[in-house]
Amino acid sequence: MNIEEYRDYCLSKKGVTESTPFPKGENILVFKVMGKMFSATDINTFESFSIKCIPETIEELRSKYDALQEPAYFSKKHWSKVLMDDTIPDQLIYQWLDISYDLVVKNLSKKLQEALR
Repeated sequence: MNIEEYRDYCLSKKGVTESTPFPKGENILVFKVMGKMFSATDINTFESFSIKCIPETIEELRSKYDALQEPAYFSKKHWSKVLMDDTIPDQLIYQWLDISYDLVVKNLSKKLQEALR
């Protein structure tokens, strides 16, 4: 997967916007659904990206996949960094992006969930 495929997939999801919201990190591209972040990456390198994960399975996944690591700037209980080292099949990356998106949607207010539909 390259950055264009990653970006296109994230933007294909309902209610998603992209932005570079960090003044000191203008190269950090963030994807949000209804204003809530579900993924982010450095657009200059695309060496990795961050995703939300299911807390109950995050440690098991990290032990199974070396490319799934603790993030530097997000909660280690809810977020993981995915290294783009070609060890994770694209299909699994898409699945993880879906999970991240779904976790954020699930935690939106009922009003925002209705607006998304």
